[in-house]
Amino acid sequence: MELIASGRDCDVYALGPDRVLRRSRHGRDAGREAALMRYLAEAGFPVPKVHDASGPDLVMERLDGETLLASFLAGTTDPTTGAAILAELHERLHALPPPSADPSGARIIHLDLHPDNVMLTSRGPVLFDWANAIEGSPDRDVAMTLLIMAQVTLWTHEPALAEIAVDGFAALRSALPPPSPGALAWVVDMRRANPTMTPTELTQLDQAAALVPTASTEATAPY
Repeated sequence: MELIASGRDCDVYALGPDRVLRRSRHGRDAGREAALMRYLAEAGFPVPKVHDASGPDLVMERLDGETLLASFLAGTTDPTTGAAILAELHERLHALPPPSADPSGARIIHLDLHPDNVMLTSRGPVLFDWANAIEGSPDRDVAMTLLIMAQVTLWTHEPALAEIAVDGFAALRSALPPPSPGALAWVVDMRRANPTMTPTELTQLDQAAALVPTASTEATAPY
């Protein structure tokens, strides 16, 4: 198998021209993620087609195109357009009823919705990497996207990426509703507990959180 991508917690291998194998380095079972992706696909949300899931292995459609992040870096997508793509994915996702039909108003939240997890394909933007997804408040999903982007603006080890992130973060603040203070605090705690965070990222976490605007109340702001 040809290794075509490596993330912080998984590797992706090519399985011919139309399929990839994503393998967790930590043995995380892919079954729950595969079931959710199939549910989303049936609901019309843009996710990669799932072919098989077994233990840490997830076999999916091989997407064409490039990531939104790569498009930013190449200068083919501007920050305003990119922010609109991310905001639309949030809005479409949070409009769907969750599989559990939770009456409390909870929705499916991705919790890792950022430019490197969006592929710009011939069928439009496709959101992948659903390993962190749960049911919860959409407010938390928005807070996580803004926090991740804020963190990247502070990256001194990749100044070119940080410079692009500054413009992207400004556009996102205009495109997304401000999360509640409680939602931001929740995602900060989640990021702090994330074992893939580097010591530098952990040190800068509170600084990044201070860059994220929040709503004046705990009510979730509408789109």
